[in-house]
Amino acid sequence: MIPRENLMFENQIQAAEKLIEILPVSDFKKDNYIIICSSLDSVILVDEIARKLKIGYEILFSEQIFAPNNPECAIACVSETQEIVILEELVKSFGINLDYIYGQSNRKYEEKILKSVYKYRKGELLQDFENRNVILIDEGCESGMTALACIKSLTNLNAKTIIYATPLIPNSVAKNLGVLVDELFCVHNIADFVSVDFYYKEKIEPKVDIIMQILEESPYYLPLHKEVLEGEETNAVLS
Repeated sequence: MIPRENLMFENQIQAAEKLIEILPVSDFKKDNYIIICSSLDSVILVDEIARKLKIGYEILFSEQIFAPNNPECAIACVSETQEIVILEELVKSFGINLDYIYGQSNRKYEEKILKSVYKYRKGELLQDFENRNVILIDEGCESGMTALACIKSLTNLNAKTIIYATPLIPNSVAKNLGVLVDELFCVHNIADFVSVDFYYKEKIEPKVDIIMQILEESPYYLPLHKEVLEGEETNAVLS
């Protein structure tokens, strides 16, 4: 068993560095890849990786749905393409009606997801990813619910290939997600997983103003700086 201290990261920047070490970077540079950030919480890590790999990225927005009598217990997740993932065992054990989940999904989509699309992507929905290779990156995977919602969305958006990469993932979740993607990369595959935040010693808090500043300043966040990135790619070809 790996000692707990060997599973820890100082912060998202160090986690990004460790994740880059195990990624097939040379393949990413020669093929048509785009990075998809799984959540706003993952922007700090994803932007660091995008800058190092010089690959543009987008955010795929999703929202968790919680049990009616337990606001800390996530039972489902809805993505911006309105894909819904349900933890059926929890739903059955709590006796939750599916109508509740679908109703909450619609509400979350209208009130949360669309608001994020307008705020962080100028109101533009994700476009078709046909012939694009996608690297889906998460700062840490816990239940796999958000990752699964993202994978379903990317599949329906016609992604050519989907690679899932994260610094941290429970062993059981890695096995389940591994069969749904073309490749899965993780720094630490953990048997007795605690929580994502547990493995970050001094996690940089993803406050709204910090995230917005990163997205506005990063030349690799496509919705705000696509023309800059395309200019860099053109110059690289000409040189």
